[in-house]
Amino acid sequence: MLGKLDRRSLIGKAAGLALAVGPGAAIPGTAFAAVRREPLARVIVDNDFAGDPDGLIALAHQVASRSSRCVLITSSTLDRRFAAMGGLDPDTTAAQGAKAARDLLARMGRSDLCPVLAGSESPGPESGPESGPKGGTQAAQAIVAEAMRDDPLPLFFACGGPLTNLAQALRIEPRIAARMTLVWLGGDGYPGGGDEYNLSADLAAARYVIERSGIALWQIPMPTYAQCQISIADFEVNVRDISATTQWLYERYAALPPFVKLGGAIGCGDSALVLLTAISAATSRSRTQTARRILDDARYGDEIPGRTIRVIEELDVRLLLSDFVAAMRAPA
Repeated sequence: MLGKLDRRSLIGKAAGLALAVGPGAAIPGTAFAAVRREPLARVIVDNDFAGDPDGLIALAHQVASRSSRCVLITSSTLDRRFAAMGGLDPDTTAAQGAKAARDLLARMGRSDLCPVLAGSESPGPESGPESGPKGGTQAAQAIVAEAMRDDPLPLFFACGGPLTNLAQALRIEPRIAARMTLVWLGGDGYPGGGDEYNLSADLAAARYVIERSGIALWQIPMPTYAQCQISIADFEVNVRDISATTQWLYERYAALPPFVKLGGAIGCGDSALVLLTAISAATSRSRTQTARRILDDARYGDEIPGRTIRVIEELDVRLLLSDFVAAMRAPA
């Protein structure tokens, strides 16, 4: 039988537990059945991984996603001027980008996830000097192989850089245009357009893909992807020390060349690709419009009769960033 002091102690401890847990809160140690999540799409991730580190942030997020299956990673080349300014060998930036992607996968314990291939070191839809005997680089050939493979899951080509690798793949096998959806971060805003890096770095490839292929296109122009930012303070306090992976991602920004001037925030526009292909496109605003030709100065020209595209105008950045942080915290 409990004495008075024992009963008071027991009641006090029970009350303390109730206050600590709170109404509706989970009791520590409670086991929950996991919400079932299955991949709803295959994704080919294509980016200039030797450039801005936000491509690697997006790749880490895409790899960590449980609702899409990353089936191929391809690296595109950098504009030679920017490569030289950053102290990189301008002849090997696609290869350097592929290495960075492999390094990231290794840190995430996912080295065996999928092939990681360097694309063309030369811009343009034509095959460069590194092409194989079948025409096109290994990356372009792998894009074709994945697109032509029978699989019940739809295929997205998520591109956060110039469209070089996709254009070369389309030249090898035009039929892949009907077997995938391109989600591309590129081009300036409508109606005028103008200079934007991912477009201007390979105008010829963009023209080939948009004007000649007929591939289904979701375009995320610069005013839209610029909405995706995370403050440096937020990254340092809430993201950097989550894991060795997030620390490595932070170090990519600490190692940026001197000509890159950061203010109070880091642009993470490439992560818009993850939002639309692996989380949800339902809460982002878009419109369907007639595609436009691309002029020599990167402005938009005449409409292309019969060619429609989806233009993303507003992104659900809260959903994107909260999912990124949670994905980085979740066990592999």
